[in-house]
Amino acid sequence: MNVQPIIHSHRRAARVFGVVAVLVTLFSAAGCNRLKARDLLNKGVAAFKNGQYDSSIEDFKQAKDLDPTLLNARLYLATAYATEYIPGAPSDENVRVGQQAVSEFQDVLSVDASNLSALDGIGSILYNMAGTPFDPDKYQESKKYHQKHIELKSDDPEPYYWVGVIDWTLSYRGNAEARQAYNIQNPKKQVKEADPLADKVREQFAQQYGNLVDEGLMMLQKATELRPDYADAIAYQSLLLRQKADMSDNPTRASLEKQADDLLDKVKEIKQKIAEKESKS
Repeated sequence: MNVQPIIHSHRRAARVFGVVAVLVTLFSAAGCNRLKARDLLNKGVAAFKNGQYDSSIEDFKQAKDLDPTLLNARLYLATAYATEYIPGAPSDENVRVGQQAVSEFQDVLSVDASNLSALDGIGSILYNMAGTPFDPDKYQESKKYHQKHIELKSDDPEPYYWVGVIDWTLSYRGNAEARQAYNIQNPKKQVKEADPLADKVREQFAQQYGNLVDEGLMMLQKATELRPDYADAIAYQSLLLRQKADMSDNPTRASLEKQADDLLDKVKEIKQKIAEKESKS
């Protein structure tokens, strides 16, 4: 009897069983890591809800490392960093936390490019970071993420609102700087905040910020179409109309200011109705 084929058969079987054993071990380890990751995620969420953000960050980091497919671990990690960031605080440590939040949200987008929470998170952090020190490029970068949200889900009013807020922030800053420059050059003929701009200054302001103001008004109009009682959006419409008024001479200026005043009255009515409704509930 030729035992050679039998020996080869046994060897092949041993190799197959060896490979299977390795695969079983790997899958078991992977499954164990996934379970650990979910336990750490739940632990981190509990810590996060209790305001223990440093502790939650460590839990989310470990969960992310153990199971890179666990998207919620990435999203919660980014959110924890964003929560720790203090808007307006210029310290190096605070800036680092803000940058880390942006990086972690971007990590979420590397896995899920259409994740609205990550897009909104980056847009919000960049907006807050752009204020101190004032950085118009960072405001524009923030706006791009809100615009991406609009592309993906056009029936959400919030991203339209944020584009409008950013456009007002940039145009208001430009208006203030134009007034300041004029007042420095004309110490005996000062222009107060509520005064019309000098003709040349008005023309320059309109040329530089006119498109931005029009965009902001259009975006805020869309936000209020989607949510008619969106008081904050209506308030910023009023503010942007005042910027547009500063780009115009009479009678257009007076008409725009009247529209702005009417919108503020509308905001007061909305807030009054909300207050009355809450008092009855």
